[in-house]
Amino acid sequence: MHTGVKQHALITSVEGYFNNVLSLKLLLLLLLLLLLLLLLLLLLLLLLLLLLLLLLLLLLLLLLLLLLLLLLLLLLLLLLLRLLLLLLLLLLLLLLLLLLLLLVLLLQLLLLLLLLLLLLLLLLLLLYYYYYYYYYYYYYYYYYYYTTTTTTTTTTTTTTTTTTTTTTTTTTTTTTTILLLLLLLLLLLLLLLLLLLLLLLLLLLLLLLLLLLLLLLLLLLLLLLLLLLLLLLLLLLLLLLLLLLLLLLLLLLLLLLLLLLLLLLLLLLLLLLLL
Repeated sequence: MHTGVKQHALITSVEGYFNNVLSLKLLLLLLLLLLLLLLLLLLLLLLLLLLLLLLLLLLLLLLLLLLLLLLLLLLLLLLLLRLLLLLLLLLLLLLLLLLLLLLVLLLQLLLLLLLLLLLLLLLLLLLYYYYYYYYYYYYYYYYYYYTTTTTTTTTTTTTTTTTTTTTTTTTTTTTTTILLLLLLLLLLLLLLLLLLLLLLLLLLLLLLLLLLLLLLLLLLLLLLLLLLLLLLLLLLLLLLLLLLLLLLLLLLLLLLLLLLLLLLLLLLLLLLLLL
């Protein structure tokens, strides 16, 4: 009886032990399954993070390319600005030269006008003397020639000859002065034409200057816009770099979690083997 009771107790204890072992194995298997699921989830997260990293790297490359293009555009705009500034300087020099020419021509015109006035005064004086001698002295001596005696004929002839000589001299001087006046008038016309041409050139140069100034303003606006775009791109680059750092930190954390889960899996497998 006593031995039968002992055997029954041993059997029940062995059955309980095996039942406990089976329950532990089931728990360990469930833990293994959970850990495997966690590993799969972590692997999926790692893949997603890697994809995000690739996308961010592509965005960084695109932004770098855009920055390079913007820098090239800035260089081109700076070169254009230099060229436009040189053109402006040249146009300003031309304007100064034209203004000097205009001043010189105006002075010449004033001198010619003064000469014309002087010549006109001379003409008036000559005409006055000519008509004076002609209307008074000639007729006076002509009348005196017919009224006086024969003794004074010689004197009248001499006086008439003197009057004729004076009239001839006055006529020659008047013709020369008229010719000089005509020449001066021609010179005035030429100078006026030159002045008109210079004024037209000045107007054209002023128009060119206005156009160049407008182009400079447009280029400056473009430069400002490009600088703003560069600043925005730099800010985007900084943000992308920060995101990359955060993603790298997340990747490191996920890798640590994967290592811990792998260690737990190894421990559970060892426990299952030992059991």
